[in-house]
Amino acid sequence: MQRVWIGLGALAGLTATAMAALAAHGLSRLDASAVQMMRVAVDMQGWHALALLACGLWQVRGGRLANWAGAAFAFGIVLFCGAVYTLVLAGLRLPWMAPVGGTLLMLGWLLLALSAFVRPRPRAATLP
Repeated sequence: MQRVWIGLGALAGLTATAMAALAAHGLSRLDASAVQMMRVAVDMQGWHALALLACGLWQVRGGRLANWAGAAFAFGIVLFCGAVYTLVLAGLRLPWMAPVGGTLLMLGWLLLALSAFVRPRPRAATLP
């Protein structure tokens, strides 16, 4: 799963950068409120891209909890940032997505913290 979290983190960072560029240079029609919403979504996506990278680097020591944290971050980014981008860019309101996504992002941080304090269970030996 290390490669998955690092790959997803890198893609989330790439798309956060692209969305920041779009907001800065391609969306002059947006009002101040929409620009602020885009900034929040880009910031959240960028920070959580780094969190995904951390999950990938920590996964060997953090075990299953680090993997659950990575999954929570990945789905949280899609739901939270996706809801904001959809609202700003298409005017489509998806009222349940942002709160669920934000909750997943917070859960990801909790799981990542727990992975630092809880010793992972050793894997059972497998027969050849």
